[in-house]
Amino acid sequence: MEKVAQGTLRKMRSRLEQPVAYIVPLGEHAIPINPLLERTIKLEFSGRIFCINCGRKTNKSFNQGYCYPCFQRLAQCDSCIISPEKCHFDQGTCREPGWGERHCMQDHIVYLANSSGLKVGITRATQVPTRWIDQGATQALAIIRVRTRLQSGTLEVMFKQHVSDKTNWREMLKGEARPLDMHREAERLLNQAASEIKELEDRFGFFAISVLTGLESVKIDYPVITYPEKVTSFNFDKSPIVEGTLLGIKGQYLIFDTGVINLRRFSGYEIQLSH
Repeated sequence: MEKVAQGTLRKMRSRLEQPVAYIVPLGEHAIPINPLLERTIKLEFSGRIFCINCGRKTNKSFNQGYCYPCFQRLAQCDSCIISPEKCHFDQGTCREPGWGERHCMQDHIVYLANSSGLKVGITRATQVPTRWIDQGATQALAIIRVRTRLQSGTLEVMFKQHVSDKTNWREMLKGEARPLDMHREAERLLNQAASEIKELEDRFGFFAISVLTGLESVKIDYPVITYPEKVTSFNFDKSPIVEGTLLGIKGQYLIFDTGVINLRRFSGYEIQLSH
């Protein structure tokens, strides 16, 4: 096999095309991965892990790529990132107020996506459609725009009473989700939650929550030749070599004839890619 590149792995970058175009960042290298479909490739972990924030070598990665000191210090590693309804920026206790201003005190989108079935989710407005692609959604529709992360998280918690907020990653990797009428699903959900939305408008202010109308549902196609019947996942912590014929890319996963691997999970790992 011929070495293509070696460096510290970051989450795949994507661009909404038909199908989605993916790039694997390895250190200073940016490798278009779609052209490697149907080719045998090898990913080899060197055993070294570097923090994606400060760059220091670390024995263990926390929160998908951080050393322990950064994990403890950075606002982007706080529990409120996983549970945005717990955002405490307005209480003056954010670990990094500047970061919070740039990321949490910005417009957010509440959306419906169809990945392994219908789900509700949130993302910064600037992260559309990247967030949908990262989740492996085949359909997505923005339904509400709000002014802060706290507001989006509060809405998400409320909507979770009516629709799932989880993606079944194994089902997502087995094929395309059954197509849904996303506008009908959005109308149903908004009607079910009308009184709760009104309560949140009273809490945050009428202009803080904007129900979006007239938007087209986004259909997302992925570069997948064959989906696996059984999903077996690779783990660099258990085996340093992942090798096989690349049969697809979906979400943040590479799909091989030998198994699948979530590249985002191993951000900060030093990897050599060969084919």
